[in-house]
Amino acid sequence: MVRAVVAAFLADVVLVIVFAAIGRASHDEGVLGPGGTGLVETSWPFLVALVLGWLVTLAWRRPFAPLRTGLGVWVVTVAGGMLLRAVSGQGTALAFIVVASATLLLLLVGWRVVVALVARARARASRTEG
Repeated sequence: MVRAVVAAFLADVVLVIVFAAIGRASHDEGVLGPGGTGLVETSWPFLVALVLGWLVTLAWRRPFAPLRTGLGVWVVTVAGGMLLRAVSGQGTALAFIVVASATLLLLLVGWRVVVALVARARARASRTEG
């Protein structure tokens, strides 16, 4: 169970970093930016909020649950990430909030939906085999 929790947390971390990298690349800022710290500057507010989301939702109890865990982690990650961006002087334009919310929803909840569907299909297949 510990491995599954660690794997789920690392999946979320990687996807938040991917989100930040895609955002930087789409704005021609370069993934690393000048001085090589661009990705860190862009992703840290969302990574801190992601950790908070895991704590608030007690995600380790059901790390793969799309609704119970995924939606809660997503909400806290977006809201907390935007708040941290605002207080650190980074932009929070409405268009960015909309795009970030949709992208992080797809990433943080989407992979959990896929895992749930695969698990359901495997369970169905094992019932028909036995």
